Amino acid sequence: MFRYADGKLQLVSADLSGPNGLAFSPDEKYLYVTNWDVRKKVVMRYEARADGMLANGRVFFDMAGAPGEEALDGMKVDRRGNLYVSGPGGAWIISPEGKHLGMIKVAELPANFAWGDADGKTLYMTARTGLYRIRLDIPGIRP
Repeated sequence: MFRYADGKLQLVSADLSGPNGLAFSPDEKYLYVTNWDVRKKVVMRYEARADGMLANGRVFFDMAGAPGEEALDGMKVDRRGNLYVSGPGGAWIISPEGKHLGMIKVAELPANFAWGDADGKTLYMTARTGLYRIRLDIPGIRP
């Protein structure tokens, strides 16, 4: 992964072969990154330093044992710090402690997500041929 700042391109991590989905924790202390690689289905967590660099990367959640050939794709975070990750079989919900809380399954594998509606409690999921939505109790983090 790279970052571009002050006219310079800098390598911040070489841990993943296919870094894809990116999301910050609600307090922006951590950066979560999904890996688009069926051989290493992981969500990494890095400490986000004030200088824009990353530190102490570790596997936050490993989906290697999940059935299916899908790699990890998009990701969003809600205000409680739960992650919604596109992975094998649907949208995985993972707690800030790294526990699998559940799964949202729709007709197609979701690729990316967005929080919507006035209160931010609707999770929109894009897929190959469709757009899906689900109302949740916890609002998401929006830019």
